[in-house]
Amino acid sequence: MVALCLPSLHLFFYPSSSFRSSFYSPYKTPISLPKLCASLIAREEVPEAEEPPLPSSLRGVDRKPSSIPEGAVTPLSVDFNAWYLDVIAKAELADYGPVRGTMVIRPYGYAIWEAIQEYLNAKFKETGHSNMYFPQFIPYSFIEKEASHVEGFSPELAVVTIGGGKELEEKLVVRPTSETIVNHMFTQWIQSYRDLPIMINQWANVTRWEMRTKPFIRTLEFLWQEGHTAHATAEEAEKEALQMIDVYKKFAYEQAAIPVIAGRKSKAETFAGASCTYTIEAMMGDRKALQAGTSHNLGQNFSRAFETQFTDENGERQHVWQTSWAISTRFVGGIIMTHGDDTGLMLPPRLAPIQVVIVPIWKKGNERIGVLSTAASVEQILKSAEIKVKIDNSEQRTPGWKFNFWEMKGVPVRIEIGPRDVANGSVVVSRRDVPGKLGKDLGISMEPSVLIAHVKSTLEDVQASLLRRATLFRDRNIVDVSSYEELKEAISQGKWARGPWSASDVEEQKVKEETGATIRCFPFDQPEGSKVCFMTGNPAEQVAIFARSY
Repeated sequence: MVALCLPSLHLFFYPSSSFRSSFYSPYKTPISLPKLCASLIAREEVPEAEEPPLPSSLRGVDRKPSSIPEGAVTPLSVDFNAWYLDVIAKAELADYGPVRGTMVIRPYGYAIWEAIQEYLNAKFKETGHSNMYFPQFIPYSFIEKEASHVEGFSPELAVVTIGGGKELEEKLVVRPTSETIVNHMFTQWIQSYRDLPIMINQWANVTRWEMRTKPFIRTLEFLWQEGHTAHATAEEAEKEALQMIDVYKKFAYEQAAIPVIAGRKSKAETFAGASCTYTIEAMMGDRKALQAGTSHNLGQNFSRAFETQFTDENGERQHVWQTSWAISTRFVGGIIMTHGDDTGLMLPPRLAPIQVVIVPIWKKGNERIGVLSTAASVEQILKSAEIKVKIDNSEQRTPGWKFNFWEMKGVPVRIEIGPRDVANGSVVVSRRDVPGKLGKDLGISMEPSVLIAHVKSTLEDVQASLLRRATLFRDRNIVDVSSYEELKEAISQGKWARGPWSASDVEEQKVKEETGATIRCFPFDQPEGSKVCFMTGNPAEQVAIFARSY
């Protein structure tokens, strides 16, 4: 038996809405391209304030407006949070766990995480890192060794006090992050400059006792990768920290089609125990910022706390310089909130578990065998080109139901095959990102080279379209400001504010208290020319981006 010493129950909140169904009900209202554009523009009207958590008496109560048909998701413009939870439920991505604040990641949701893992794992190894694993339980005394670290994480710790039916001699912390236990081991492994650098990564779960939870975005337990490195010089550590945030940025742009802004965190927003934190910040569909990945230059803060030293080439004892960096399952939530629409999930093809779904269509019994046989042939053609494809040949659902279901799950491309297509040796190819007839290509030849080329081209077009659309949305919702009043106005409209900043931590806190916005980052890409801080009127070397965030 293991007992946890946890914060009191008043810190726990139910998620701000509940999944209204764990299964999909077929319904879809046809949507024209003008309506799609209107839906995207309607994001401008989403209020920024989160709705309060539901009391236990209301959990499971359907609060969806009565005008929304059964099986549809709540429109983005009506309630962004309800839309988000609807999509997670109906696309079968996750469900709530029995412990408040936890979630069960369902196979389809986990497959998206696996796609993220596959790409990043390859990049980590290309940049010289090796995978390993550290224990989940960490002695409480380790956490206490680095003062700012324990101060930063103390409210979120889950602490084990009993094990095997007996009270433990020392409390154990359920891993909130691994810098402390990593340093404990580094101290044993590092003796000489010849032992450096050490460059490792682990894929693991993390526990942080969050006060306010939201599936994928903020949960009691989540999955992530965390990289840890030790170096002989400060320059090597800085180079590593910048290299890894660049890996994350390229992943966001090239794989997830999310146009993140990379930059440095302010002192107030820096990771507890780090000298400097670099971040990628993404704009969600409700225009809130999501911290999508971070890379920390830890300096010598942890190595001094743990006496992690090495003998340099001159025979002198030195403390190592370190980094840590991470991306978590919150990135799945970021994909949902960046690309989804009123029809449901919309996945970038490079991360989609299923890139193409084939829907066979027949009315008469004597058409069935021919259509299914042709669909199977098309499946094999696409698989030979390493395209992730699935046939939905179930006979319990209508083709229309299947269209709606796979659109809800965000599959980028659908291929329709009916008796006439079989006779003509062609198929119909439909794009998820362009609804209706505008998104359909008719009469695409089944000849392997033609079909493969067309499908691959369509997938690349969808990938590029999602990035282009998200970039336009981001750029039109960032406002350049030259005064505090302009910042307050921009934030009140739900937008991001960008302006010169050289004010103090106290003034940064004032902005947070009065507007709810924080400095998301000082972007790496800075405008040229002289600048004047919009808060103090003093010279400023760089601009900062302010936004409300998750």
